[in-house]
Amino acid sequence: MFSIVFATVILPLPLIGDGTMRFFLLFLLAPMAAVALDLTEQQRADIEARIQPFSAVCVQGETCGGGEAMADAAGRSGEDVYNGACMACHAAGIAGAPKVGDQVAWVDRIAKGMDALYDSGINGVAGTGMIARGGCADCSDDEIRWAVDYMVDSSR
Repeated sequence: MFSIVFATVILPLPLIGDGTMRFFLLFLLAPMAAVALDLTEQQRADIEARIQPFSAVCVQGETCGGGEAMADAAGRSGEDVYNGACMACHAAGIAGAPKVGDQVAWVDRIAKGMDALYDSGINGVAGTGMIARGGCADCSDDEIRWAVDYMVDSSR
């Protein structure tokens, strides 16, 4: 941050007299840069966790932790997926989404069959506010199906 400020603000300034303004700004901004770099270990760990690569290559014989991540993802119930993504629209009926628990709004949809509802959940519905996977990019097809099952069971 300091280097950006230095390069864009301080260096282009014309010299005023013997460069007093340039030195004044330099000594005024230098302590701010030092404060910005003073992070706690927890803050540094949080930053490192946020900038980790999306995926990693796992070579046979190495411990990669992929199995744990898969087990965690497989552990999400339909209700968990609903609460994490679907609820944003289906709790309030936003953009024409049928409210969970509203039997009248769901009766025609349920009559089309579960496969049609699963397809709508996974691929979205063209011309409506229903986007693919309800915006849950990291949800598997099975998790979307479980969320659909949860909504239908709660709306019968």
